[in-house]
Amino acid sequence: MTVKYSNILCGAMMLPIAAFAHRHSKPNSIFILCDDMGYGDLACYGQRYIQTPNIDRLAAQGMRFTQAYAGSPVSAPSRASLMTGQHTGHCEIRGNKEYWSGRIDYGINSEYAVTGQHPLDPNHVVLPEIMKANGYTTGQFGKWAGGYEGSVSTPDKRGIDEFYGYICQFQAHLYYPNFLNRYSCALGDTATVREVMEQNVQHAMYGPDYFNRTQYSADIIHRKAMEWIDSQDGSQPFYGLLTYTLPHAELVQPEDSILNAYKAQFSDDKTFRGEQGSRYNAITHVHAEFAGMITRLDAYVGEIMAKLEEKGLADNTILIFSSDNGPHEEGGADPTFFGRDGKLRGLKRQTYEGGIRVPFIVRWPGRVKAGSVNDTQIAFWDIMPTFCDIIGAKLNAQCSMFNAQCSMFNEIDGLSFLPTLLGKNKRQKLHDHLYWEFNETDQVAVRRGDWKLISQKGVCHLYNLATDLHEDNDVAALYPDIVEELKAIARREHTPSPYFSVTMP
Repeated sequence: MTVKYSNILCGAMMLPIAAFAHRHSKPNSIFILCDDMGYGDLACYGQRYIQTPNIDRLAAQGMRFTQAYAGSPVSAPSRASLMTGQHTGHCEIRGNKEYWSGRIDYGINSEYAVTGQHPLDPNHVVLPEIMKANGYTTGQFGKWAGGYEGSVSTPDKRGIDEFYGYICQFQAHLYYPNFLNRYSCALGDTATVREVMEQNVQHAMYGPDYFNRTQYSADIIHRKAMEWIDSQDGSQPFYGLLTYTLPHAELVQPEDSILNAYKAQFSDDKTFRGEQGSRYNAITHVHAEFAGMITRLDAYVGEIMAKLEEKGLADNTILIFSSDNGPHEEGGADPTFFGRDGKLRGLKRQTYEGGIRVPFIVRWPGRVKAGSVNDTQIAFWDIMPTFCDIIGAKLNAQCSMFNAQCSMFNEIDGLSFLPTLLGKNKRQKLHDHLYWEFNETDQVAVRRGDWKLISQKGVCHLYNLATDLHEDNDVAALYPDIVEELKAIARREHTPSPYFSVTMP
């Protein structure tokens, strides 16, 4: 029999059209990953000042996790953990290492000619490649942060059929950018390209003229994501990773009813003078801008839910919502004002609970019990094996499909939490421990059961989360044997990296 290949898929792997010629039985998936939203930033996690009715409804229709952890306390390595199934002791990307070179002019503005983060290991299979190899069409909309422009790891080389957003997360600091990046099979792209924001570049990147720009990236990216979802007809399963930049600084958005409502609510607001080197412009309503960005994101979630219902896809679509790390203080943001750390200590860039414990919600009609709350300890490196479990893919089989030298099978740290989603708790394998390291603040953390070890520049602190969730009482001196056991775990889990060094405890 002659095998035909679909011209719909133009990335790293082509699949027989027979694999998805008939209406599929595999579930679709949309993973909404927001940027720097803390554990307590949503009403369904205890937030009192910010309105999130659609995400709250998502939680009411699905499972809300209370002990879910990001891959890292910052963006790029956290996303890499999601993509690879590895924690930061093994993953290639362990920090926000940047690559910038050259200059190019856009309108009246000068920009870097090449920009982006440290690339994902090309010899380690990532989640979109697995989904694509198993018959899925794949799209990502938002922030990439898995390699700089032209590197070995850009969306066109990593199993993504359609991408629109920012290759570089530093570029994403501007919500009215000079350009966005695109890779589109439908448009015949052979690599990622830049789409110039023609109206924006006629105005300066900094100062009062910046606010004459009208092309707001978050709205543009969301429209592209909605167009992609709307193009799905149910004949082929789809996997969408919507890596929205909201509510990350800079704190700015269009002057609309969302923002104006919060300006009225927070009449005694703060100002921020700006930080040009970080691409944060001055603003006059810090609290209103931040709250408005979360509610704007919530509106996006509502539109996605409505679109899935409209197209008759909701019942066969797994919809996941989470954040890449804890809350930030950048661009003038004020976590203390909202009490929005969910009673957890720590912020972004810290391995205290507030820096790594994140909201995590899963809706899967007919499979996940509506309104359920679960305290199973899961982490971003569990996401890849969970998806493999859902679609019936074997991790070691995926390896040989891509690269015979692939190291993936030997270094997957995650466990599938599909049994938990399905309510089969007795079948759920549990982590003996969880591990994080972060070079920029020289921190290492290990959680085993309720014990939490945090090493800062090699100095160890021990907390019992069962009695001290806020991590106020260091009991290392009282339990030296526990400290030594967790230190030994950290040393076992750490593989040295030439790019990201950290002091081991």
